[in-house]
Formats: sequence, structure tokens, C-alpha cells
Amino acid sequence: MKHLILAGCLLAGISAQAQHEPYVKETDPLVLEKLEAWQDWKFGLMMHWGTYSQWGIVESWSLCPEDEGWTQRQPAGIPYYEYVKKYEALPNTFNPVNFDPAKWAAAAKKAGMKYMVFTTKHHDGFNMFDTRQSDYKITAPNVPFSKDPRADVTREVFNAFRKEGIHIGAYFSKPDWHVDSYWWSYFPPKDRNPSYELSKYPERWNAFKKFTFNQIQELMTGYGKVDILWLDGGWVRPLSMHTKESLSWNKTPAQDQDIDMPGITAMARKNQPGLIVVDRSVHGPYENYRTPEQTIPDKPLDYPWETCMTMGGSWSYVPNDQYKSTNTIIHNLVDIVAKGGNYLLNIGPGPDGTWHDEAYRKLDSIGAWMQLNGDAIYGTRSIAPYKDGNVCFTQKRDGGIYAIYLLKEGEQLPAVIRFNGIKPKKGTKMQLLGYHGKLSWKEQDGAVEIKIPAAAQQKGFRHAAAIKLQ
Repeated sequence: MKHLILAGCLLAGISAQAQHEPYVKETDPLVLEKLEAWQDWKFGLMMHWGTYSQWGIVESWSLCPEDEGWTQRQPAGIPYYEYVKKYEALPNTFNPVNFDPAKWAAAAKKAGMKYMVFTTKHHDGFNMFDTRQSDYKITAPNVPFSKDPRADVTREVFNAFRKEGIHIGAYFSKPDWHVDSYWWSYFPPKDRNPSYELSKYPERWNAFKKFTFNQIQELMTGYGKVDILWLDGGWVRPLSMHTKESLSWNKTPAQDQDIDMPGITAMARKNQPGLIVVDRSVHGPYENYRTPEQTIPDKPLDYPWETCMTMGGSWSYVPNDQYKSTNTIIHNLVDIVAKGGNYLLNIGPGPDGTWHDEAYRKLDSIGAWMQLNGDAIYGTRSIAPYKDGNVCFTQKRDGGIYAIYLLKEGEQLPAVIRFNGIKPKKGTKMQLLGYHGKLSWKEQDGAVEIKIPAAAQQKGFRHAAAIKLQ
């Protein structure tokens, strides 16, 4: 994932307009159709998985010679090149024998997730698919799991989730810290960027562009139907497209890391018509939706967006990770959906190929809530004022409105739910999802007051309760 660095250099000539680049609307009708459908899905699963799971450390970043909290090497004090040698030997012991993507897919479906995004390759350059461009991959002979018929885990994951009717997203890191055409071994890396001057060695950069194109082509042609190409590593971009934010990630002067997104996108969509392309944080024509990381915007945005967030405290597997409460996750989902966004929730598989038991328990609880309240979530759009106090609002295409009351942990549904901002017409019927009795309501001092019968209060609603305004 992208981690922000507050210190950095500014590049002369980058205009204020580039720093605040507006959303560029897609023109391909097939992509627009897919984007509209994607905005109906609302809830998705992300998975960060690689050899680093064996050490229970942050994905890839400990290789990066930047002095930031997430790049710290563990244990501390190991000389850099000694550490790199040990890290790059991790494939020799990677053997996730309990890998069971069908179990993951079934749990995701039960939770109500409609799409997934899987890390085919992170910044460290280790490929979780059977690429022909590199031997640094899970199917290489030196990897114990390569002998397993399920060794091409990307294929297995995609197939398992498709079988459950879940749409497929391929995460792919644009930077590659293993390949010699990005971090050239002749020069030591100084930060996350190429270790050489691109303008001085253009043939090396061209080799990297070809390598990247070929890898993405493999994913777009050999792994079945793909709905989303989710590209990470936003510092890899044309020089003209840098912003104040992206420049702040650099320790060295920005370079023209143009990998030919027009060519990549054209190739990808030729093979996957209607493909959503997310060149994340590179605000331009190849960022079909935006992806705030670990944060929820304060208000609705006027373009498609998705909050990507961890279920625990880390993107990748940590042995004793602390997971968010079900209440927090559902409140996040409701808040995001009320603001018109999607929620992409990350789980990091462990070195043996399993999730923490707690992840399954959370998904079960979320699924139980979604089974009852999903109609207030799926296929909705934001409606002003989107939220009033602890009541969020969503709207269906047919004009139907939901008021979703956020319950505190252990709170009983109150006798009266009150909100401002939505004015139901006289005679509007109210239905509490999960309760078949009638609800009465009135307008009092400009606010709507809905009376909740004692029988409904005693039904034990948890996390949030949705009321349909018919």
C-alpha cells in the first residue's frame, strides 16, 4: 500500500492545477457501465499476501531504505544488505500447505462481499502468480509450494471467488524492488524510486516498461475474467502528473517514471472489455475510482470512490493482530455507503495459507447483519444530508430511502428515533427491517420522530437498524 511521508522535495514547474487535479470521467461506455455496477456492490475483500507473512512483518516496506516507521527492519540493527539477502531467501521456505481459497470465498460471500482485490505482486517483486517474466515467483522450483498443484495461487484464488459469484480485482504493484531494471544492482537504492537516472539510462527504463506491460498482459489474458486492475505504487507516474502530495513521498528528486498507462490500459481492455482501471493516486484518465486509504472522507465525494481499510491493524499477516470490532466495521460500512462510497476490507493470510480464526468470526457476524439489512446497503446512492447525528441515509434507484440508526455497543434500540434533513411525504409507511409490525411516525418541530414498539426493541437489534421509508 501507499504510505505517506511528510518530508520531501517539491519540483519546480508543477502547477497548482496539477496538485489539485480534478477527477477525469471515463468515456468508454463499457467501463461506465461496469463502474455503475461496481458502485452497487458496496462491500469488498482485499488480501495482502506474500513471503513476508512468514516473518509477520509489514509487506515489502522493510526493504525500502527510508527511515520511516513502517520501513523498519526486524530485528533492528541488521545491516541493510544482510537483511535484503535474508528477505529475498524467504521463498525458499514459503509453503502455505493449508491454503484453501474456497473457504475464503465462502466466508466472503456469507459476509455479503461482492468483489475482491488480491495482491498478485507487491513492491518487493515477489510474484504470487506464474509469470514468465521472472523466476522470483511462487511457482519457481526453489519454493516448496511450487510442487503443490495449487501453486499458482492467483489462479486458484480468482477461480474460487468467481465460483461464488464474487467479482475479481487484480492488485499489481507498478514499482518492483527485485527486478534489475527498477532497482539496478549497480547502484544502491536510496528510497522507493529507481536507483538510477532514467534519463541517463533510457534503455533500462524501457526494459522495465516492457517487463511491466508483459506481466499485466499475462494477468489480463491467462487468469479468466477480471473486473478491476488495481495498480499501487503511485510514485510511478509521468513527471507532469506529480502533485504536492506525491512529491512528498520522495527522498530523491522526482523522475519521469512513465510506464505508458495508455498502452497498458488499451491492451488490458482489449482482453478484458469494460475493465475498471485504478491507477491509484495518479489523478487522471486511468484512475476510474479513487481509493482513500485507512480513512473515510468527511462528506460525500462527487466521483466514484472506495475506502480501503484493514480489518486488523496491519495490511499483512501479524501473529497477534488486533481486529476491529464488528460494531466498528458495520458502522464504517454504513458511514461509507451513506457518503456514496464502497468499503474494501483487508485480511492478511498467514504463512500456512490460513486466516486468523477471528477474521472468520467477524465475517460471520457481518454476514448476519447484512442478510437482514443488505437492502439498505446494496444498489444505493448518497442522499443529502447523508447523516444526522447517529442516523445515516441511503437512497435506492426507485427513490426509496433508508434511515439507518447506528447502535452503540450493547445499546438497545430506543423507543423513539429522531432525525432531521429528510422530509417524508404524508402517508409514508415506515418498515424496520427484521420487524414485521407497523411503525408510527410524526413530524415534530421540523424533525421526523419514529416510534419503535417495545416488541421491536426487545428483538435484540445489534450494530445498526435500518428503517425503510416507503
